[in-house]
Amino acid sequence: MKVSTSEALRKLEKSESLFLNLFEHGTLQLEVYKPHKVDLQQPHSRDEVYVIISGTGEFINGDKRHTFAPGDFLFVPAGVEHRFENFSEDFATWVLFYGPEGGENP
Repeated sequence: MKVSTSEALRKLEKSESLFLNLFEHGTLQLEVYKPHKVDLQQPHSRDEVYVIISGTGEFINGDKRHTFAPGDFLFVPAGVEHRFENFSEDFATWVLFYGPEGGENP
């Protein structure tokens, strides 16, 4: 199975959505996400990983703030408030959800 960045972004644009589910296997779910101006997401019930495709900005993860750039890996435990802020217009990211509801044990 292969999903290219260009193919994922093309499918997302055609869907007219902010995110698109591209692959599922077991507990793994792969999405591509490209918010417009404001990231309104809420905490999720499973652990989550972001791998930045393009763009720069800041990522709020609980009480921590991090800058991000293409290629960066960001982890969010289940239930933790998080969002992207001050991101560039070209911002897009892979999103991977995995594990059980409530997250894995640390």
